[in-house]
Amino acid sequence: TTTGDGVGAVATATGPATSPVASSGVTARPLTEAAPVPVAPIPAAPPVQPPAVTTGDEVAFIWPAQGSVVTPFDEANNKGVSIAGKIGDPVLAAADGRVVYAGAGLRGYGNLIILKHNNTYLTAYAHNQALLVREDQAVRQGQKIAEMGSSDTDRVKLHFEVRRLGKPVDPMGHLPKR
Repeated sequence: TTTGDGVGAVATATGPATSPVASSGVTARPLTEAAPVPVAPIPAAPPVQPPAVTTGDEVAFIWPAQGSVVTPFDEANNKGVSIAGKIGDPVLAAADGRVVYAGAGLRGYGNLIILKHNNTYLTAYAHNQALLVREDQAVRQGQKIAEMGSSDTDRVKLHFEVRRLGKPVDPMGHLPKR
């Protein structure tokens, strides 16, 4: 995981500003006021669905596909939910994030995309027909990231996982009601 991202890291990395040391032997003291760091606002994408209510490190996820849930979360057998659909149906990013994996190298998942949303949450999108993003690409909530398929499974579906601190959690507790 990456730590120290953002404006806070800049302030921490550089430490407090100090006044220059004069040759008269006077020791430097920290200044009490730091210069403001300008931050450009990030334009928000219009939400496709109403987001869930969040607090702290929580993420407001949207549904990644339109179909109905055909296989619910089961900690022992199904680490996510399976959402029915037709070949080529759009698979959407459930929240803003960065692609940390896009490929077919994990057995049982077919063509898989994994998004990192923050230091707490990841989402996984499996069995896709086509991957439309690449690793390290930033994505926006509602962006089409893949086309639904049946890679490495017996029917067309999206297997969708939410992982909190690396542990699979029931996506239904994180998605808006519909």
